[in-house]
Amino acid sequence: MDDSTLQAYEDEIQSLEEEIKLLAEKYEDSQQESIFFSDEEILMAMKSSQGNFEGQSEGRESLSDLKAQLESLEMDLSFLMKFTGIQFTSHSKNTVERTTNRTVQKHRLSGHCYSLSFQLEFQLLEVQNKENVSAVVTDLGIILESGEDSDVSKFVSSTEEHGNLLTFFRSLLSYAEWYEHRRCTFLHFKGKYPDIVTLPEGLQGDYITLRNPSVSGLELLIVWKIHMDEEGRTTPVLDLLTKVPEQVLEHKMVTLRKAPGHFRSLLLLLGVEAAIENLIRVVGLRE
Repeated sequence: MDDSTLQAYEDEIQSLEEEIKLLAEKYEDSQQESIFFSDEEILMAMKSSQGNFEGQSEGRESLSDLKAQLESLEMDLSFLMKFTGIQFTSHSKNTVERTTNRTVQKHRLSGHCYSLSFQLEFQLLEVQNKENVSAVVTDLGIILESGEDSDVSKFVSSTEEHGNLLTFFRSLLSYAEWYEHRRCTFLHFKGKYPDIVTLPEGLQGDYITLRNPSVSGLELLIVWKIHMDEEGRTTPVLDLLTKVPEQVLEHKMVTLRKAPGHFRSLLLLLGVEAAIENLIRVVGLRE
């Protein structure tokens, strides 16, 4: 057999080996595409697994040891959720391209940060050279529950353009913390003063209305915006708007003309919750 024929066979064998390897890797990736179980399902599965160890042969860990390990895992899981505030509920990936030094995978993620839900879809390009492996996020798409907010929409668009996932999650956590703080604060005052406080847009809205049951036409709007710039920096912005009948201003409640300025001063001195509480008391909205 001459050298050219032998080389042709060797080239064909190498080509087949590479094809087999690629197919095997695609199969492995397809097996890895799965939906994450919720934290509750994980904990239930971990607890139910204790029964599988009963009746095992001597030398295995005792049930008390397993319970201790389970409690430790539960504590670690609880700490991780509280520390990050971010939980992933599903994930899938698919290999789009794979060569000797280049891999492209398509990822889909969904989850929530506090009460905000999000979905991500992106491609991850990994390139390996002699020194290291570099990874680049491309084709990033983001769906965020609060995406109707113009500031959030601009941030999402900027993040999609630059493909910076780290910036997204860091900024999402900051925004979601303020979002949850606002929601809980509104819920607290609605529960404490149900005849005075109304939520025209529900708990997801950015303002509450205060009405005096004994004074027709009197309304105070506490507006609480959460500003986010294109770099993901989050800043809460609160203000007070008034709607006061002229007869009220002329008699008992002249100070309401200066209420917005006083409210901003109270925010700096006392904080959000105390400022709202004092506003309700000062203008005489308590029954």
